Amino acid sequence: VVVETAFRCVQKAAQLIDMRQHHGAHPRMGATDVLPLIPVSGITLEECAVLARQLAERIARELKVPCYCYEAAAKTPERRNLAVCRKGEYEALPKRMDVTSEVPDYGARKWDEQMARTGCTAVGARDFLIATNFNLNTTSTRRANAIAFDVREKGRPKREGGSPVGKPM
Repeated sequence: VVVETAFRCVQKAAQLIDMRQHHGAHPRMGATDVLPLIPVSGITLEECAVLARQLAERIARELKVPCYCYEAAAKTPERRNLAVCRKGEYEALPKRMDVTSEVPDYGARKWDEQMARTGCTAVGARDFLIATNFNLNTTSTRRANAIAFDVREKGRPKREGGSPVGKPM
């Protein structure tokens, strides 16, 4: 039921949102930017990863929206990181479709009018994510980035040269 509902949401977003007209501050690459499956109850992360790959393939096949798989559903180690999938955001997609190592996991093709409208979607499986935004009383991006590295779980190990205990980077 969750996977079918997610599919229908992507379908509706593809109908209503034209990425050629979309602008914003948050990183994004498609009408449905990120679609994570999260094991809440009665399912494992590995089972969610299998469902995520199946969903990504269906979205690409039936809706013609190319999909990258990320985190536990990633088909390559580097794509575990969502930022790698989103590299360059929507604006970089036309060029990425011409680079073999950059094309989506499902639905790869030359840039066309339909893809220009919908962009691409990242479908994945991951544990819960808690995010928050802060307004800082500074215009210094250096200070803001230093704070972000200290606060973010994935930033701290990279900055300190290690990895979180029990968690692969």
